[in-house]
Amino acid sequence: MSRLDEEKCVSDFDYDLFVIGAGSGGVRAARTAAATGARVAVAEDRYLGGTCVNVGCVPKKLYSYAAHFHDAFEDARGFGWSLTEPPRFDWATLRDNKVREIKRLNEIYGRLLDNAGVELIHGRARVVDAHRVEVDGRAFSAAKILVAVGGWPWLPDFPGSELAVTSNEVFDLERMPQRFLVLGGGYIAVEFASIFNGLGSESHLVYRGELFLRGFDREVREFTREQMALKGVNLHFETNIQSIEKGEGGLLVTLTNGESLEVDAVLAATGRKPNLEGVGLDALDIALNPDGTVKVNDRFETTIPSILALGDVTGGPELTPVALAEAMHLVGQHFGEAPPKPMDYRNIATAVFCHPNIGTVGLSEEQARKEYDAIRVYRTDFRPMKHTLSGSEERCLMKLIVDDVSDVVVGAHMVGEEAGELIQGIAIAVKAGLTKADFDATVGIHPTAAEEFVTMRTLSRR
Repeated sequence: MSRLDEEKCVSDFDYDLFVIGAGSGGVRAARTAAATGARVAVAEDRYLGGTCVNVGCVPKKLYSYAAHFHDAFEDARGFGWSLTEPPRFDWATLRDNKVREIKRLNEIYGRLLDNAGVELIHGRARVVDAHRVEVDGRAFSAAKILVAVGGWPWLPDFPGSELAVTSNEVFDLERMPQRFLVLGGGYIAVEFASIFNGLGSESHLVYRGELFLRGFDREVREFTREQMALKGVNLHFETNIQSIEKGEGGLLVTLTNGESLEVDAVLAATGRKPNLEGVGLDALDIALNPDGTVKVNDRFETTIPSILALGDVTGGPELTPVALAEAMHLVGQHFGEAPPKPMDYRNIATAVFCHPNIGTVGLSEEQARKEYDAIRVYRTDFRPMKHTLSGSEERCLMKLIVDDVSDVVVGAHMVGEEAGELIQGIAIAVKAGLTKADFDATVGIHPTAAEEFVTMRTLSRR
């Protein structure tokens, strides 16, 4: 008998679990809980699949694919291919094909919920108390309420900031901007600066810090800066936007360093905040973290134990796979017979789809030096075999961080083509705690870039 059956109060409510938000984490939690026999409902006021499917990971990757064709056409010449006409890019085709694909995915999410026996309720849900929710005037009760509303783009306040777009709107611009400016230094900023550069725009990235991708390995950040600049992205560090105003030829952007740029579109990729407006948690005095995210314990319980939260709204790693894993742990803890151990956030791999891509897992060199008494660093950068004929000057970086005492590989990093695909496999080895000797004993696949991870023998530094 599951713990759900043992909770005598369950029958007193309309549902065993009421989920607010049909994003990746919310849908996974709803379906998984329903599979245990729980009565589950999901309320969503926008689109099924959340940020990732609609205005995040999925469309971003599609646009990144589109942008990579620019390099592919150039690379093809060195391999004997000639194009009779210069390739032309049509923004409307990409945009409209993306819309159709997202619509297909939305329908799939709807079918997944329906097939799992989850009731979908359209509308913005508000938590009334520990066990009650309202959606557009309708009242529902639940043994447990899960808040999985994710984040929402945040716009800084400066003169003309309303003229900027966010990642919610950038995929659906009416026209392709020939001159494009991104404000920010995180994942979204570097990705879109690369994407629009690849699509043919004059691309600018403005960041207030001295180098983007704060929190990543320093050498990875520096190498990425060099490669993005080589591809033609204009990087403006240690400056910010002072104002934006409409001009005769576009948007006139004035920077705090005195420089002025005229562009066709400005993307404010300046972070996301919890999408909690109207959810009702403030009226219940549920504790928040200093950054405004919802405070939860290892069981994803807020300060009102029957109200749960997961995903971006809790301030953890803002990654879709993290929300999915949290959903599985949450359901196991609250509805399963044998609840799993608390979620392990160590060694979570991630990728940044700038050009070239970044893939990383484990500790950066800087983090490792703080955590371990002694480390070894193995690194290589090289011109990939493909580019010996393509003529491209693009280079690839690979790096391993090793605890000197145990020989365990505690970090792996790559900047290069398909870095995310490659690091996913390396992440298994890092998560498993394999040693540098294990890497060295692995026979590589030749000729590939990936074999460099098992053939790096020369110590770069300690």
